[in-house]
Amino acid sequence: MPQFPEIPRVTYTNIGVDFSSLHAMLDREIPAAKARLGQSVDNLIGGVPDNEGRSYEVTSPLDRTLRLGRFVEASPETVGRALAAARKAAPGWARTPWEERVRILEAAGANLAKRRFDLGIACLLEVGKSRYEAIGEAEEALDIIPFYAEEMRRNAGFLRQLASAVPGETSNTRLRPYGVFAVIGPYNFPIATPINLTTAALITGNTVVLKPSYGNGLTASIVVDCFVRAGLPAGVLNLICGGDATGKALIEGDIDGAAFTGSMEVGHAIHSRIGSGPGVRPVIAEMGGKNATVVSASADLDTAAEGLVRSAFGLQGQKCSACEVAYIEAAVYDELVPMIVEKTSRLVVGSPAEDKDVFLGPLIDDRAGERYASAAAEARRDGTVLFGGSRLSGGIHDGGIYVEPLLVADLAPDHKQVREELFLPYLTLQKVASLEEGIERANAVRYGLTAGFYGRDPEALNTFLDRIEAGTVYANRRSGATTGAWPGIQSFGGWKGSGLTGKNAFGPHYLPLFMREQSQTLMQA
Repeated sequence: MPQFPEIPRVTYTNIGVDFSSLHAMLDREIPAAKARLGQSVDNLIGGVPDNEGRSYEVTSPLDRTLRLGRFVEASPETVGRALAAARKAAPGWARTPWEERVRILEAAGANLAKRRFDLGIACLLEVGKSRYEAIGEAEEALDIIPFYAEEMRRNAGFLRQLASAVPGETSNTRLRPYGVFAVIGPYNFPIATPINLTTAALITGNTVVLKPSYGNGLTASIVVDCFVRAGLPAGVLNLICGGDATGKALIEGDIDGAAFTGSMEVGHAIHSRIGSGPGVRPVIAEMGGKNATVVSASADLDTAAEGLVRSAFGLQGQKCSACEVAYIEAAVYDELVPMIVEKTSRLVVGSPAEDKDVFLGPLIDDRAGERYASAAAEARRDGTVLFGGSRLSGGIHDGGIYVEPLLVADLAPDHKQVREELFLPYLTLQKVASLEEGIERANAVRYGLTAGFYGRDPEALNTFLDRIEAGTVYANRRSGATTGAWPGIQSFGGWKGSGLTGKNAFGPHYLPLFMREQSQTLMQA
């Protein structure tokens, strides 16, 4: 694809920017990308294309008659071969000077930059993201490698001299790679998340077997190609596609650690499985959230309404960081709720491939559609549906699972829709008597990923920041109440059931998770 330097960079926070040049480019390039779809894509093992396994077809959620391609589901035996290739390559890659690893990864970043619009369009077609969400994810991914490269330089490859106990003796602490990492990506962020997990593992000296989500072979193949073309030795990065059986074989295979993004249930199962094996093997996992926003009586209500709607319904609510609950102080509840309803009612639902104004694309699959129908029925039974609750039909809507954003009020505080993650275009509004009640109820869930706050009172803000139990916190953001992390700007990770390490991606404490410490005491000979 040609480069388009005149197009403004898309981030998750640039509201009001003139993106006419972006849309003109996408209107030309999306049809061209569609014309190239439908090809067979092999796995990559030990630097060699591999098609051993069952072939399966993936279609687009935008239009299920649109074939994205044919991919290969790696069997347990194929997974074993991929792990063997990674194991064979591990010693040499670990011994490669960290400066050389950084150079190769930065070359991969340059390759990704050249193909960022290819990646963004593939993501749009593969996941059903809006244009801003898809291109924004591709742009976000470009900042991951430079940030981690700078962390390696800033920490001198994580080698540090300590004090000496006696003359002639030198003591160092050095972080060294574990070996072979399994990396399992989610369907909703098929560019940024695999690049984040893979880069962190590779740049610290580990080899990787990457398994994207079942339907994400298209984006994964582009990402892996960009890495391999940068000069990675054969076997350092391997790609295997497939579903749950492939993932299970990978986790049960010969690995030294795992990096995973997905549901809490699967994350805990991976942790239990790997933890039961010999030795210490890290599991680095981000596992979803029931993200709440507290709106205090001093809030700018238009900003709060905009931020809540963008956070709850961006990517059809299919983000682990999406806001699903708003705790609104009673003093402003009656004024704010109609503003939220009005902004929700103006959102365009459709295919972003056809319409630049689309904010919500389709749900990812039939299971998500069933969850939506069930949630809407429960909301009508147990609360008040302020907007939405229906599946759309006619025209493009007949090609996928297109639904209205669902806005709900009057649910009981202990209702499961207030406490459990739905992963849908869903927001429930809860009236609270005070800021303290809002914070307490926001914390009274098993998750702790993101949280938001609106209020102009500094004391109220400090109270929120001091008491909220979440790893990623935002205040007074019009662009998204609980969403929008960016490498090197907002670190991203969860507390409680939302994370396993207490350390966040995109931040300065992340890379050491992929290494183990060795103390080296050396006496002059």
